[in-house]
Amino acid sequence: MAKSTPSANPLPVKIIAGADPFGADLKNHLVNHIRTSLSIPVDDLGTGPYYSIAASVGTLISSSQSARTIVGLLCCGTGCGVSMFANKFPGAFAATCLSTADAVNARSISNANIVAFSALSTPPAAAEEILSAFLSTPYKSPCPANNNLPWPSDILEFLDKSLEETPQIGAPSRPSESDPSESCAVCCLAKNRELTEIELIAGGKMKILRESLTSAVVRFAAGSVEPAHHHTFGHCLIVMEGRKSVWNLTKEQRYNLVVGDYLFTPAGDVHRVVYHEDTEFFIKWDGKWDMFFDEDAETARKAVQAALTS
Repeated sequence: MAKSTPSANPLPVKIIAGADPFGADLKNHLVNHIRTSLSIPVDDLGTGPYYSIAASVGTLISSSQSARTIVGLLCCGTGCGVSMFANKFPGAFAATCLSTADAVNARSISNANIVAFSALSTPPAAAEEILSAFLSTPYKSPCPANNNLPWPSDILEFLDKSLEETPQIGAPSRPSESDPSESCAVCCLAKNRELTEIELIAGGKMKILRESLTSAVVRFAAGSVEPAHHHTFGHCLIVMEGRKSVWNLTKEQRYNLVVGDYLFTPAGDVHRVVYHEDTEFFIKWDGKWDMFFDEDAETARKAVQAALTS
């Protein structure tokens, strides 16, 4: 069986860039460098929370029909957060690169198509060199991980197969146009699961997926109200269906959440919730789940009504 060998790596036809606030300055520098020195078109998605900006870049790379010629660029404080979220999308392969060696290894071994930078540890000039190494390195080329020697035939065979096999890992086998949840990893997690009543709050059901650190899928009926309460541990959630409002009474903040929105509530923060529609969400606590009420149900309903009509 003939084994393919690396050839010169053509520059990408486009780069899709984004950053969180910690990486915004470095991203802006690199975007300007790409446009002025490399003459490669850039879609600059701007600045956003690391999970959402990374998801935007990951989604575009994942859905691209020419993923090998369109490259993603992400910047955050460490480069790790944006990599984690971008890699949730099949066909998006993000690598945090702190050196040119990292960049060459990522392209040679993993055929990475998104490069993530640490703004806290990478000066602009070094980032330019890392980006250049990332863009110019062909897949399967000699790299520092192999002492800059050509890959042996058995590794080349593995790498050849991986181009077809790795994009399928985590991807739905047959996405259904009639059921979009089949293409969403979080929605698949909850599909067909039996949820049990939450005895503490009317209208709520929950399925514990993992105990401490506790993860769960939770569903509330439209009109349900969670009285003001707090937990021993902080928790984060992402809305999969419906619409809800959360009042963080400790911070005097209100959050109106819809499908896809994310919220973190720190340990001990007192918060009240109302569900405007039938709503389902995935939630994870930083430890074991518990709940301590700071008001009764009637007081909560009056407070919600007053807040919604004011």
